[in-house]
Amino acid sequence: MLRLTLAQMRRSAGRLAAAGVAIVISTAFVAITLLAANVMTATTTASFGARYLGSDLVVSGGIPLTDDDVAALAAVDGVAAAEGELVSWAQLTAGGRTTVTAVLPASEPAALLPVHAAQGRLPEASGEVALPESAAELLGVTVGGRVTAVATVQRVVDGEETVEAVESPLTVVGLVADPNGAFTRDGGAAVAMRADVMAWSAQSFADGAVQYDVARVLLDDGVSPAQVRDGIAAALSSAQGTEATAVQALTPAEIADARMAAQQGGQNVVMTVFGLVFASIALLVAALVIANTFQVLVAQRLRTLALLRCVGAAKGQLRRSVLLEAALLGLLTSLAGVALGIGLVQLALAVAGGMDLGVPLPSTAQVTLEVVLVPLATGTVVTVLASLAPAALATRVAPLAALRPLDAPSLARRAGKLRLVLSVLGAVGGFGLLARGLGLANGGDADLGLMTGVLGGAASFVGVVLGAVFWMPWVVSLAGRLAGLTGPTARLAAANTLRNPRRTAATATALLIGVTLVTTMTTAAASARATMDAELDSTFPVDATLSTEGVSFSEDGRAVAIPADVVTGVCALDDVRACAPNALVEASLASRADGDSAASVRGIDPEAVREVLHSGAAAAPLTRGTVVVPAAWAAHRGLTDGEIVTVTGADGYLDLTVAVTPLGGSVLLLVPEDLEVLEAGAPRTGLWVALEDPAAAATAMQRISDIAADADSGVRVGGAAAERAQIGRVIDTMLAVVVGLLAAAVVIALIGVANTLSLSVIERQKESATLRAIGLTRGRLRGMLALEGVLIALVGAVLGLALGLAYGWLGSATALALVSETTLAFPWRDTGLVLLVAVVAGLLASVLAGRTAARTSPVAALATE
Repeated sequence: MLRLTLAQMRRSAGRLAAAGVAIVISTAFVAITLLAANVMTATTTASFGARYLGSDLVVSGGIPLTDDDVAALAAVDGVAAAEGELVSWAQLTAGGRTTVTAVLPASEPAALLPVHAAQGRLPEASGEVALPESAAELLGVTVGGRVTAVATVQRVVDGEETVEAVESPLTVVGLVADPNGAFTRDGGAAVAMRADVMAWSAQSFADGAVQYDVARVLLDDGVSPAQVRDGIAAALSSAQGTEATAVQALTPAEIADARMAAQQGGQNVVMTVFGLVFASIALLVAALVIANTFQVLVAQRLRTLALLRCVGAAKGQLRRSVLLEAALLGLLTSLAGVALGIGLVQLALAVAGGMDLGVPLPSTAQVTLEVVLVPLATGTVVTVLASLAPAALATRVAPLAALRPLDAPSLARRAGKLRLVLSVLGAVGGFGLLARGLGLANGGDADLGLMTGVLGGAASFVGVVLGAVFWMPWVVSLAGRLAGLTGPTARLAAANTLRNPRRTAATATALLIGVTLVTTMTTAAASARATMDAELDSTFPVDATLSTEGVSFSEDGRAVAIPADVVTGVCALDDVRACAPNALVEASLASRADGDSAASVRGIDPEAVREVLHSGAAAAPLTRGTVVVPAAWAAHRGLTDGEIVTVTGADGYLDLTVAVTPLGGSVLLLVPEDLEVLEAGAPRTGLWVALEDPAAAATAMQRISDIAADADSGVRVGGAAAERAQIGRVIDTMLAVVVGLLAAAVVIALIGVANTLSLSVIERQKESATLRAIGLTRGRLRGMLALEGVLIALVGAVLGLALGLAYGWLGSATALALVSETTLAFPWRDTGLVLLVAVVAGLLASVLAGRTAARTSPVAALATE
């Protein structure tokens, strides 16, 4: 039987190729999904945990860490090295130009650093520095050049605070790169020896003790984070005298996940959606296609199967032959699909690696055992399961069928009542759960709401698919009647779609599944992007900032004003849309809920700040007598909108009305006139800048830094435009990967349309010959099949679009319930593209079937029957 099966496979190679392509695409889809999950995890970790990628663990305690705490961490079994994270700011000058850059202490080992030497080397002795490439270009120095670090250090001597300018000549020994964007907002970070960094650090005033927010930890080879967490907690608690529960030891990936979740309002939306059962989706569609393909094969082999029965083949042997054929086909094509998936991911990474995407993608695909075995096993099993019905069909062929004309057998049996009941329960109950999930999410229980919504979406979708056999033929029939108004050819095409309602419904359903999922994701992506833009407007309200705060001080210890020529030059750039100079003072805020609290208060012109902020409405309440307070800061201190607080500065105080707005950060806003009451003559130490095109932030920031470099005093240039653009590219990349993967389901479904038309041609040979005999031309016959293919494709696509929009909007509203106000969007371009692809593909799918039907002459076709 094996030889016979192999022989039949060779004879049916062309027909098997259709099913094989579906399986290859399906298993490639599964492999790509698993690989893409690895790529997305690596990309997310690199982007959101960039500052700690060289570390195995990042440790924080209940209170700031000291050198003794870090030493205690280094002594824990399994820990290879530990050091406190110290970031300083240094004003660097060379050739009459000045820039301000973040500076990191050189680490031992160097792997703990988030940056690496792109040219030259990292510092090994005091007086050496490795500059970020952008700073070196700005100062006009190369490896071997000289720069001077000017640090303003505040010290307390005999109870009096003094300000000293410390100049340190430095030799540039290397240029460093920041591949993961750890210091994108700061324009990069330099590296110097720890003693030099401590001398420049603002943390070194007073008694000289240095405190760290976190410590980076490197583990011994073969030691996992779980093995040392308890020891780290015990050592740090003992050193600090605090509770072990206050100690956190997180991996960079865990930090990235937490930051990603925080960025999305507590819901890691993209990763959650991506982690759903996308692989099973492609396999479900492929199973429908494979089942139809094997029906075609059985229909083609009717006489062969009947002859086998005549010579003694048992029903079980025929069944096993079909199943063996399916198993071999599934195994071979699944192997090809795995190889294709790995190759496509590696090709995509290679192409992306040569492009400046601003996204830290890995250079190679991480091929794990599951990436190979899961697609291989699922592809083979699904193929065998999909062939069960055709195998049963093969056993129903009678031996006498070899001796008499016989129409192709059909699976057009009536669907059972159990299927009807299950489909109704699934659809009605599922949509009910979707509504319940939305209600829970809006009520504040986001996790339960999201899980309920996912369960409801899955249940309703299964119910719709199960019930398609009942309602899909009616929909196709209605569409066929409308199409039949255009002429007799269209009426014939519409009637042919109902010749086998079950198979037509299965094919249209396969396309419905693919289009629904693509539309769901494109709708969700558009809504998530619109909502995320609003959230980013709140988190990163300003594109770029210039400041002398914490860098350049006057003799009285206050920050100096930004030079007027810098303000004028920056605001005159073509890249700049608006500017808002501002002053910052330290004050105290007294409220009934929190008593006195230290507060940083910025005075800024209301009209200017509304032009600068991405969300100008957030600054709408900024008027005389009002203090604008960021929502997070207000919630932390129990402030409510409209309450009266007393703000006290160096020269006076004001009773102000609180206006809580969704701005990020912790700086309060006042109009300049009110700030003058708190501290007279406060210098304008800051400049907020809005860019014309935030997506081109890198070029604009370089030009702004160029102007700031010519200032006499140090001006620190920063801003969130580059980081915002990078986060946006990460999100866009992940969504594009998801949508691209789901598009494969549509391709598989379209193969099913072609297979359905092919089977229809086989079953209608006598009818086609009769139509040809009474005068139907080959062109009209091909046109009839083309209309049939378009009708099936169009019905599946339109229903899929409607269902996908509903799922996309409901899913977005549920998943994004905690992200301020959800913005629902309609992806017009993507929707039109899906509809166009479905129609064109329906036409293309009919080409082969049309050629087969038109190639046989009327006499020959009638003679064979």
